Amino acid sequence: KGLSMADVVEATLEGYKQGMAEAKAEGHEIAVYSLLCGMRQNKRSQEVAELVVKYRHKGVVGFDIAGPEDGFPPSDQKETFDYLRKEDAHFTIHAGEAYGLPSIWEAIQLCGAERLGHGVRIIDDIDFSGPEPVLGQLASYVRDRRIPLELCPTSNLQTGAAKSYAEHPIGALAKLRFRVTLNTDNRLMSQTSMSFEMSEAVKAFGWDFTELQRVTINAMKSAFIPYPDRLKIIEGTIKPGYQKISAE
Repeated sequence: KGLSMADVVEATLEGYKQGMAEAKAEGHEIAVYSLLCGMRQNKRSQEVAELVVKYRHKGVVGFDIAGPEDGFPPSDQKETFDYLRKEDAHFTIHAGEAYGLPSIWEAIQLCGAERLGHGVRIIDDIDFSGPEPVLGQLASYVRDRRIPLELCPTSNLQTGAAKSYAEHPIGALAKLRFRVTLNTDNRLMSQTSMSFEMSEAVKAFGWDFTELQRVTINAMKSAFIPYPDRLKIIEGTIKPGYQKISAE
């Protein structure tokens, strides 16, 4: 109560700093960063975006926009996205969860999204009726440009975007080599974890450590942190980690 948004950002970043220091003291080096998220139905996206720029070198790595898609298209926030691009700031846009292909198209082509929050409805632009899947124009663009899909199966089951884990499009999209990433969306509200998401993907799609490593590396390739840091984590943590557990 009484805190400004800047106060909240600073308090959160200080908490991360303390947590990283405590982990390091116990022999566990971790890195924690923030995305600041605006809500479509509110009128404070520009204020949030300006905080992203202000704290970009202090632990904030990008901007996100969430909230209801229907009635609140990404283009409503275009001035904010134009500002972020002018400032060379990273951003992702929740699109293609509840509304569909038009939301994805706007997020990418009108607003310049680097990643798609969910993006699960890109499956609607793929024809599976023949012997081989045929990608439509938008699906081809998303795959060819390697636009990351922040897929959240458990959350999608709860919101009705998918009927079951086995029917979730993540399996088909991974087979077609979209840049699929596996996420929790919201661990508290969805009562999930990355361990649970991975175990469900293994059961539903027969994924092995090779596929789990692929989606993990996809996520790190798509992170809004400097390239050397991404490479260090991929080569120094992810690959050795999967190699170790695969050998057990």
